[in-house]
Amino acid sequence: MRIVGINIPDNKRIDVSLRYIYGVGPSLARHILIKTGIDLGKKASQLTQDEIGKLKEFIEKNYKVEGELRQIIKQNINLLKDMQTYRGNRHMRRLPVRGQRTKTNSRTIRGNVRKTAGSGKRKTELK
Repeated sequence: MRIVGINIPDNKRIDVSLRYIYGVGPSLARHILIKTGIDLGKKASQLTQDEIGKLKEFIEKNYKVEGELRQIIKQNINLLKDMQTYRGNRHMRRLPVRGQRTKTNSRTIRGNVRKTAGSGKRKTELK
């Protein structure tokens, strides 16, 4: 079954299957099913064509998901970069944006990759 261009798994419950759509999480999936009047316990393979149509129509009408949502997020990040805000600069440098530490984490992005424990440390002189 396809909803909004995404293949939904048939063997899972519909509230879990809807989460495969980018932008739909657990609470939004439950909200969508309640508003369309579909039972939360049903499996995706048990849905009728009418119920599938209701889901598609409701999601497309009320929510931005998949490609449209990705475009909006990308535009917001580009706006931050253009305004040269702190967050925009962190995005440009490909560093953590939300205040995470960088001394011990985000090594791969900084180019300080340590393959094994202790291999990246400086060796002390032997006496």
